[in-house]
Amino acid sequence: MVEWLECVEPMIFGMKCNIDSRGKAVRLIFGITLVVAACALILWDGGSGVPGIAATVMLVCGAVGIIEGWAGWCVVRAMGIKTPV
Repeated sequence: MVEWLECVEPMIFGMKCNIDSRGKAVRLIFGITLVVAACALILWDGGSGVPGIAATVMLVCGAVGIIEGWAGWCVVRAMGIKTPV
C-alpha cells in the first residue's frame, strides 16, 4: 500500500491550483451537468449503441470536470493553453 501511495502522491499533490473560484464553480457545475445528462441518457436508451458511447464519453468528461472543479486544477491550462474561465 505504501509503495502505491509513493507512486501516486506526486501525481495528486503535484497539481498546483491554476484556476480561480469562478473557474472551479464553472467546471464543477459543468461536470455535474454532464454526469446527470449521461445517466439520463443511459436510463432512457439502455446504454447500447451510439447513445451508449456518447453517454460514456459524457460520463468521463463530467468526471474530469468534477475533479478539476474540486482540485482547482485544469488539464487544459496545465498544458499552457489560456482559457477564458
